Amino acid sequence: MKPVIIGIAGGTGSGKTTVARSIYDRVGKDRIEWVSHDSYYRNFEGLDPEQRHHINFDHPDSLETELLCRHLDVLSKGSSVEVPIYDFTTHSRKAATQRVEPRKVIIVEGILVLAEPELRKRIDIKLFVDTPSDIRFLRRLMRDIQSRGRSVESVIDQYMTTVRPMHEEFVEPSKRHADLIIPEGGENLVALDAIISRVEHLLA
Repeated sequence: MKPVIIGIAGGTGSGKTTVARSIYDRVGKDRIEWVSHDSYYRNFEGLDPEQRHHINFDHPDSLETELLCRHLDVLSKGSSVEVPIYDFTTHSRKAATQRVEPRKVIIVEGILVLAEPELRKRIDIKLFVDTPSDIRFLRRLMRDIQSRGRSVESVIDQYMTTVRPMHEEFVEPSKRHADLIIPEGGENLVALDAIISRVEHLLA
């Protein structure tokens, strides 16, 4: 049976991962797989550190979405795929990969999931997590400092030069493709109940 593919989009720090985790826990890990669009950032290991520093990681061209689409097609046919593992400290792919097995439900999560036409064609349930920009920025600031070794200045500079403009150009407009817009992210239990109900209906 063709899997149910759930696409979860929204701005940086909007709570996409929290929503994905809630769905994952409620559907059950034996029936669901989770793929992050972030894993498909292109490999920039051939560039020197200064060149990598100036890459616009919030533009659709920075992601190898065509590979993600092929992987979803393979998973839909019942075979496993090897998903890249991206190192955000060096802006390059690691040599190792992560095996993802076919499941009845597949979550695809990322800021640009609904901005890519070919990706949207493969998604059965399209979700957009809507969170105020000030909260999203603070979450990103904390994440990049704590998890990616960034300085406050570099996070603010990137946010103003690429993150915010790309959000307005690509991420926010993609909201119109959503089947369901989720305010408050993973705290919105009513929305999560509706999503799980739809997933169970499609599986049946």
